[in-house]
Amino acid sequence: MSKEKPGFSRRDFLKTAGAAGIGSMFLPVDSLAKKSGQFAQSTGDELVPKRAFGKTGENVSILGLGGMFDIPSNQLLMRQAVKLGVTYWDTADCYEGGNSEKGIGMFFEKLPEERKKIFLVTKSDARDPDGMTSLLSRSLERMKTSYIDLYFVHGIRSIDEIDKKTRSWVEKAKANNKIRFFGFSTHSNMEECLTGAARLGWIDGIMMTYNFRLMHTDDMEKAVEACQKAGIGLTAMKTQGGGQVKTGSGKDLQMAGRFLKAGYTDKQAKLKAVWENPYIATICSQMPSINILMSNASAAMDKTRLSSVEIDLLRRYAGETAGAYCIGCTRICESAVAGAAPVGDLMRCLMYSRNYNEPGWARELFNKIPVMERERILNLDFSFAEQMCPQKIEIGKLVKEAFLELS
Repeated sequence: MSKEKPGFSRRDFLKTAGAAGIGSMFLPVDSLAKKSGQFAQSTGDELVPKRAFGKTGENVSILGLGGMFDIPSNQLLMRQAVKLGVTYWDTADCYEGGNSEKGIGMFFEKLPEERKKIFLVTKSDARDPDGMTSLLSRSLERMKTSYIDLYFVHGIRSIDEIDKKTRSWVEKAKANNKIRFFGFSTHSNMEECLTGAARLGWIDGIMMTYNFRLMHTDDMEKAVEACQKAGIGLTAMKTQGGGQVKTGSGKDLQMAGRFLKAGYTDKQAKLKAVWENPYIATICSQMPSINILMSNASAAMDKTRLSSVEIDLLRRYAGETAGAYCIGCTRICESAVAGAAPVGDLMRCLMYSRNYNEPGWARELFNKIPVMERERILNLDFSFAEQMCPQKIEIGKLVKEAFLELS
């Protein structure tokens, strides 16, 4: 990789992007192939590779389609995903007010033969058996399918949310051929949740926040290894590592420019960094447009690995921007305020609003905070939580910004 001048500016970045063409911000298969020299130009027959999903016996596409977008209006995108081999599809009963699942149902109703190609994942916000039974039945009806390949309990914060009653429910649902595999998703205290699942011995799959900022920490490496030994299939989400503070700094532009000159965007590089770990079976990526789908699929099909210099660039960038990113260790910050504020959820609200450009999702999550509790949260002193935060995030300031932006 060539060295850049220290004064790499916004103008330099735009000049680089402009020289490569408008489409360079989402480099397609052809562009990556030509630059990498690793495989021939696309013939249209390439498919996204697959990896084993834990001990399930299933192989899943290393790129998965995240379903938190308007699927009913994007049926063409769904067809294109199948053609590219993006056949791990993730949704949840709550996404888009249920329209995500309904959109998948529209697809299967029109093209029923495609169902057997898809490894279908959905999630339950309920924890109790009766609630899970009700939501599972609704999901099956919405998606016009008789079974779910992988059923998750959505967004756990502690492995204690999975108990003997859960296991009994899972065994019954599997026996009735309603679900094939079971697990959970987690945005908070991921390492403890993963390690706890490995000890349980009966969890099939986990979806967790995992990206270039988190993957090299000792706790995360140990947790992932424990799951691998236990045969748990792992799905990475939030792989772009976007934080609560959207800086647009020179560091961001310099990193983007360097990767662009290497033949791929910084977004593609962040995906490739996650795929460097063979224990990660798939990435669940939000891809609401054909451009993003094609860009991510081309990164998945490209055989070029990141160099040690490029991996180090991502690590250094993570360190330099640590204060802009919440790593999800809510056991620390929330205990520092005696559980009086959902700090992790508020940080996620800002991430969705500022980095996903999805204020609707952010407000939906924010509005789960009861109105009568909001004034109390705003008046809390977060100074001790800030002292305890390993990322040194300005929690109090960001909480106030969340209320200002989303109320």
